[in-house]
Formats: sequence, C-alpha cells, structure tokens
Amino acid sequence: MHAVPVSPQQLLQLVVEDNLDAAVCAGLMDYTAAPDDTTLTPAQSQLLLEAQQRLRVAWAARERHRARDARLARRAAEREARRTPPPPPDSKPALPSAAAAILARAKARAAQKPSS
Repeated sequence: MHAVPVSPQQLLQLVVEDNLDAAVCAGLMDYTAAPDDTTLTPAQSQLLLEAQQRLRVAWAARERHRARDARLARRAAEREARRTPPPPPDSKPALPSAAAAILARAKARAAQKPSS
C-alpha cells in the first residue's frame, strides 16, 4: 500500500473522523512531529502519534495471533501424524459377537464328533 502524501491537517482530520484506513493510506505511519512545525498544535501532533502507536500495537497483536494459530495448526498436524493409522480397507471385518458365538459352538460340536 503506497502512501499518498497529504498535509498533517488532513491526516489529523482523517484520524478525528476515525477513518484510519484512509489515514494509513495517506501516510499516517510516516508522520513525524517536527519541533519547528507550526501546522499542528502539540496536542494535535500528539493525537497523530498516539494513533500511530495504537496501530502498531494492534498490528503486533494481530501478528502474534497469526503466529499462534500457525503454531497450533502445526502441533495439531504433528499430533495427528503420530496417531495410529486406521486398518487398511481390504482387511476382513471382525464378526459380530452373536455370529462369533455360533461359530464357536459349531467348531466345538465338530471337534466332539468321531471321524469316520
């Protein structure tokens, strides 16, 4: 985003109107208070400097939040990668308990019969 230079009074007006996007585009973050500058009062100049500081704090917080989100996503992916993978889809499913009981009884009966 390239700043379109405007006068300090115009910057002040944008900040007072709470139009910070336009103020940033107009060069708010490049503003420096000059001691010999008579276009703004010291209080007005201080208002612009405070707006800069609030934006810097907000941008830093946003960056920390993004870094935290990335860190949590990376940890979740690592945790997921360590989990045991599911069985391959071509393996035979286990028998239901009722079917397993029937099969066990049939095997027991077959083992008791004498072979001919």
